[in-house]
Amino acid sequence: MRPSKARPGLIARLIEGSARNPLLTVLFVTAMGLWGFMSLRAAPLDAIPDLSDAQVIVLTDWPGRSPDLVEDQVTYPVSSALMSAPGVSYVRGQSFFGLSFVNVIFEDGTDLYWARSRVLEYLSTVQNDLPADARPTLGPDATGVGWVFMYVLVDETGRHDLADLRALQDWNIRYALQSVPGVAEVAAVGGYDKQYQVQLDPNRMMAHGVTLAQVQSAIQESNRDSGGRTLEIAGHEHMIRGRGYLGSITDIETIPLRVSPSGTPLLVRDVAEVSLGSEPRRGLAEWNGEGETVGGIVVMRQGENALTVIERVKERLEAVRAGLPEGVRVEVAYDRSELIEASIDTLTHTLLEEMVVVSLIIFLFLLSVRSALVPILTLPVAVLLAFIPMLEQGLTANIMSLGGIAVAIGAMVDASIILVENIHKRLEEHEDDPDRLSVVIRAMQEVGPSIFFSLLVITVSFLPVFTLQATEGRLFKPLAYTKTYSMGFAAVLAVTLTPALAAILIRGRVRRGDAHPLS
Repeated sequence: MRPSKARPGLIARLIEGSARNPLLTVLFVTAMGLWGFMSLRAAPLDAIPDLSDAQVIVLTDWPGRSPDLVEDQVTYPVSSALMSAPGVSYVRGQSFFGLSFVNVIFEDGTDLYWARSRVLEYLSTVQNDLPADARPTLGPDATGVGWVFMYVLVDETGRHDLADLRALQDWNIRYALQSVPGVAEVAAVGGYDKQYQVQLDPNRMMAHGVTLAQVQSAIQESNRDSGGRTLEIAGHEHMIRGRGYLGSITDIETIPLRVSPSGTPLLVRDVAEVSLGSEPRRGLAEWNGEGETVGGIVVMRQGENALTVIERVKERLEAVRAGLPEGVRVEVAYDRSELIEASIDTLTHTLLEEMVVVSLIIFLFLLSVRSALVPILTLPVAVLLAFIPMLEQGLTANIMSLGGIAVAIGAMVDASIILVENIHKRLEEHEDDPDRLSVVIRAMQEVGPSIFFSLLVITVSFLPVFTLQATEGRLFKPLAYTKTYSMGFAAVLAVTLTPALAAILIRGRVRRGDAHPLS
């Protein structure tokens, strides 16, 4: 009784199917490679991974209060309320003179916008416990690495002082750049924030019997427009309204505080001096040793492509330059795109050099151009395929993620080299076999399954890296992901693309092993 022939395993059947249908296999892999190339083009670029926590900043402005009072009345109530929010790891509070910062740190992997909505929800419950004039607001939806661009305003004529440049920044350039897609905030630095200052004279206030609250209330109530109704005159409707917005020093000086019994109005200028000044500042901006200047910091929204956002900002700045006053120009102070492009170019050159070196070594040991093309062609395809899950996962192409591919390149071609070497060995033994394809398939089936599973073992070798948490995890996980993806696709290509290429390229007589110059 003849023993039944064992049925080949799944990997062996996959190798045979790919080798006997090489054109179909190559077309399918080519389509996947095009998908990988499109993913590569669409992948967000950055210099380094985003190492910042998922955090929401709550800023509360309470002018004129001391830090201890801000701590007791604002920081403590807000911090206490937010500690019970879902997904919060810890809360950090900082109190300054007239200012409160509360940083809410969420667990790793928390969606930033979900976290912001939870913070807003809890702030609505604590609002009644805060002072009436203390209103908490959320910081921009950005991360610690969101600072991607900075510019300064330079006046060549000297006709514009720092207050004029700051007004130009705050009321023109800032709004133009904030509308750029991907920009979370445009923060102004340097210069003077122009304001109207009312300097009260206590002696005159006492003589007229006027209090500080009366002056403050009069100025606030005088700085508004009032609505009316429409009047029809000669068949036309005319809108009636009261114009009351303050626009000059004279407008403030002529605000009435009260009317005396004789009918004489008491004006602000009777008890105070009104002047144009600047808000007290806590810092300044200096440019190239030429003196003080005014600038803006562009902060990118979380998850955006830094290089794309910077290009959009530059395009908008070119449009803004046309409307600047004569003699005022915009100069770039910091541009992260240079760092990003330099980092990507360095790693790209490294990857290309590794591919060239690996290809040369393969050719030297095989001494067959067509046989060497089998592992050489597999290498770039595996690299391109690794970008498909990268894009779907939201990983950026940076030093660490591309470094994972660089680490994997040396091992990615091992399977193809071993398969080609075994094919050469079997073809030497069966030179006269007319069914050459069957010899090639049997040679690959002998070592293919073992090589496939050995590559899978190498693929999961970075599994401990995925257990890292916090900053360490955010730094090294991109490298582990891309290395794993590259090795995984290399293992799959070893039993699909490699057999198809071997069936197409390995033809004719092969050099015997004992005839190799290096043997």
